Amino acid sequence: MSDQQKPDRTRRNLIVATSVVGGAAAVGAAVPFVASMWPSERAKAAGAPIQVDLSRLAAGELGVFEWRGKPVWVMKRTKEMLEGIKQADPRVSDPGSEVDQQPKYAKNEFRSIKPELMVLVGVCTHLGCSPKEKSAEDKGEMGADWAGGFYCPCHGSKFDFAGRVFKGSPAPKNLEVPPYEYVSDNTLVIGEDKEKKGA
Repeated sequence: MSDQQKPDRTRRNLIVATSVVGGAAAVGAAVPFVASMWPSERAKAAGAPIQVDLSRLAAGELGVFEWRGKPVWVMKRTKEMLEGIKQADPRVSDPGSEVDQQPKYAKNEFRSIKPELMVLVGVCTHLGCSPKEKSAEDKGEMGADWAGGFYCPCHGSKFDFAGRVFKGSPAPKNLEVPPYEYVSDNTLVIGEDKEKKGA
């Protein structure tokens, strides 16, 4: 082998080695990128129905559960809360829930399957903030006719204990009622309902 051929062979080996290493690096970088486009197990689970044990909730207590990355409020409404909903009819924008923000079985006075149980997505329909619960005792802050409900501190939207928006609020619609069903007297499944199963 001549002296001129030695550097050529070395150069060729160097080019091949560099190409192999570069190709491996490109594949190594592409695998996590492609994998990131597949939904993670957590993301898949986030859309799955969730079970709520109602026996752990006291009357008037607000339970907050995560479903599809959103807070879902579950509350056993008291007699006073139900009365407050009836009294709010003239002051809310959509008293009959005409705008489609709930399943058909929740298009009623209390926007629920059973009057005493409230199930709402706790996200304001204005800009997606999370409203805070304000009891009937907050009359000084909320006004003399306040019977309790939810207040969004971001822009001032008010909702009653059925999730109906008060007139004059920036929020254009009532709070959403997610699909849900009872699987027993004390167990609720959020994210699943017989209406959708039968469809």
